[in-house]
Amino acid sequence: MNPEHAAARVELVAPLTGPVVPLASVPDPVFSEGLFGDGIGVDPLVGRLVAPCDGTVMHLARTGHAVTLQSAEGAQILVHIGIDTVELNGKGFTPQVEQGAQVRRGDLLIEFDLDIVACHAPSLVSVIAIANSDAFEVVERAGAGHVRAGETTLLVLRARDGAAVEASVTNVVMEEVRRTVTLAHAGGLHARPAARAREAVRGLEARVEVRYGERKAAIESVVGLLGLGAGEGATIELVGMGREAQKAVDAVAGELLREAPGEVSETPARELSPAPLAAAPAAANAQTAQQRAQQSAPGTLMGVCAAPGVAVGKLVRWDDAELTPPELASGTPAAESRLLDKAVAAIDAELEASVRTASQRGAIGEAGIFQMHRVLLEDPTLIDAARDLISLGKSAGFAWREAIRAQIAVLGKVDDPLLAERAADLRDLEKRVLRSLAYTSGAAGANGAAQRELPDEAVLAADEFTPSDLATLDRTRVTALVMARGGATSHAAIIARQAGIPALVALGDALHQIEEGAQVIVDASAGRFAFAPGAADIERARTEKQRLAGVREANRRTSHEAAATRDGHAVEVAANIATLDDARTAVDNGADAVGLLRTELMFIHRQAAPTVEEHRQSYQAIAEALAGRTAIIRTLDVGADKEVDYLTLPPEPNPALGLRGIRLAQVRPDLLDDQLRGLVAVKPEGALRILLPMVTDVGELVHLRERIDAFAREAGRSTRVEVGVMIEVPSAALLADQLARHADFLSIGTNDLTQYTLAMDRCQPDLAAQADGLHPAVLRLVAIAVEGARKHGKWVGVCGALAGDPLAVPLLVGLGVTELSVDPVSVPSIKARVRKLDYALCRDRAQDVLMLESAQDVRAASRANWPLD
Repeated sequence: MNPEHAAARVELVAPLTGPVVPLASVPDPVFSEGLFGDGIGVDPLVGRLVAPCDGTVMHLARTGHAVTLQSAEGAQILVHIGIDTVELNGKGFTPQVEQGAQVRRGDLLIEFDLDIVACHAPSLVSVIAIANSDAFEVVERAGAGHVRAGETTLLVLRARDGAAVEASVTNVVMEEVRRTVTLAHAGGLHARPAARAREAVRGLEARVEVRYGERKAAIESVVGLLGLGAGEGATIELVGMGREAQKAVDAVAGELLREAPGEVSETPARELSPAPLAAAPAAANAQTAQQRAQQSAPGTLMGVCAAPGVAVGKLVRWDDAELTPPELASGTPAAESRLLDKAVAAIDAELEASVRTASQRGAIGEAGIFQMHRVLLEDPTLIDAARDLISLGKSAGFAWREAIRAQIAVLGKVDDPLLAERAADLRDLEKRVLRSLAYTSGAAGANGAAQRELPDEAVLAADEFTPSDLATLDRTRVTALVMARGGATSHAAIIARQAGIPALVALGDALHQIEEGAQVIVDASAGRFAFAPGAADIERARTEKQRLAGVREANRRTSHEAAATRDGHAVEVAANIATLDDARTAVDNGADAVGLLRTELMFIHRQAAPTVEEHRQSYQAIAEALAGRTAIIRTLDVGADKEVDYLTLPPEPNPALGLRGIRLAQVRPDLLDDQLRGLVAVKPEGALRILLPMVTDVGELVHLRERIDAFAREAGRSTRVEVGVMIEVPSAALLADQLARHADFLSIGTNDLTQYTLAMDRCQPDLAAQADGLHPAVLRLVAIAVEGARKHGKWVGVCGALAGDPLAVPLLVGLGVTELSVDPVSVPSIKARVRKLDYALCRDRAQDVLMLESAQDVRAASRANWPLD
């Protein structure tokens, strides 16, 4: 036997005094069938439970009936007093140690009243099980007869090959480390930082507990961390226990301080959806506050815009009747546990598929929602609570539902709208798992109300929609969503926006009083829901919808023609894409080129970075789909608000000003090098141009230009790769004349340029409406960039959301921008907008607006000179 493994032998003395009971004879199949691992039973004659070895108390049941100890070698020993004793709710049990305590063999852990337990529990037989039996095997066990607590050898364990945790009692330092952290970021300890903190300590030999006031939660439980209610400005204490306690506490602190902008609302990553759309809910909130101050018109409810648009249709109640599983189990606890495990695994697989599908189509916000649901699904707080109930003879469905609702009740005690949204996520998981267990709701069938057949033009009404509701909708029949509750930052709102379904939230309980089948009008952009419209109102709404549909169709028919102003000034209208499907959509909609290919999807939702060949194949497929059109590829732009699981960045107090864009090459040059090598290998040689994000000065550009040229020579290219610079920060705009000397083109990212110029985080809902790219200061930087490029004969494009704003198009054209890159579906309308312009007028008026005082003034002037359709 390997001597290293021989050293990893663990001798366990009896923790209880009494006769030995073989595991197979324990009167509970949960234990007898080995669900909690191999082990042995003891029928106690004395009400004292002692430590079977030296170690650390990993887990102490809240009811005091069970304890899990970890030995110095890594063996995890569960001792469970009696059968179904969790039902006593702590009566008769008096723990003598705390979770995390270091104990010696024979130390008293729990005292219990034999009479109370015997009278109220099915059996006093207690189990000693090896919880990590995959790592340790039982090589010796006591035979028939009596054992004495703290004296008689009960079990001898041996580490399995390849699974040994080599440590000795003498060299294991079970220290305790404490550290306080003040949560300065908006949102406090919400779901994403909690999940990141949990992952930060995975694999470390330590346990971390988070304490806030009188509340505390283990770092493993995201739900428990949310229930602390630690919001912005809260000071929490981290308590680490174990050999790597200091490392674990520092890792958790680093994650909690590394808050990415925009996480408070958990909205989609930057530039993955147009800024005007992302800003709409915030603007609607402000507008609705004014509207609510006035009396609503008869037959009208006022709400908050979650997704803009206008719709007409019949109200359909999404009354997903409550799924009611039977309370009592029909099988053994072991069988019910297996049912729950199978259902949870099935839902996890569904969520994983949803993450993958959403990522592939560029819906990063939606992917993040389902990824968070996966984190909640595996939360030990939920799983352990459900198993406790199953051990009492409850069905898997009943146990799961009660475990979920107990945690929802905990979150409900904290006055925080973000936690209310997490409660909605838990309700979604409750419903998903119950459906997987094949519980039904009336006539809804095994899959619940999601399978209902909907009429055409259905306006779905609910108290609140869940992501799984929307994932199963027949979107060809749904014309709008209306909710009594919810918020504009909820996960349902994010998915509705990405699906292009108009949606209103926070309409109030009056929504439930509206008759099923009523004809309604949803003007989500104005926050208005008309439930008793007149015939004339309906006709006007339908007419407007038809008019807009007609305009869209006319624009689509001419979308493949070049765009030029009436006086012959050509403007290229390109598309912003993220996937191969986006590329095909861009071609279908008449895009002249791809002005921005975001490559983040090549990096996120993976376990490791893509290889050079994976890069090449991905970009080659897109180049071929574009059928001769040129594509501008932006190199990796993560950090700040787009995170990569396998890329551990150092904590930053302000990530938006830290390691972003090409700055990432400072810490991980290999990622950029592999991407550049893949890019220069794409054929034909002129198919792609390279765009560098977050450049701030000439030195950065020259250095990367040299690397790209070197990689091109390695690949045997005969032509030089065109390289452009993103103008995203004011310094780049002000130095555009210097940058244009070395770059082949400039592309202005107005989303970031706006937030950096105005010092307004555009992910903050309260500032989104004010962070307007038509602010004169931003337009002046655009003018400076264009003039700097013109000195060297270089062209300038705009790939930010401002390029797709109809009021901004005349001004950008007038300032000398020659390429507008927009969402693929917006290409036809932007081309149509350009064709109605007079370049000479645009040039004159653009100079005039630079003298105005505000974005509102600029928008008013643009609307006056170039009215919208």
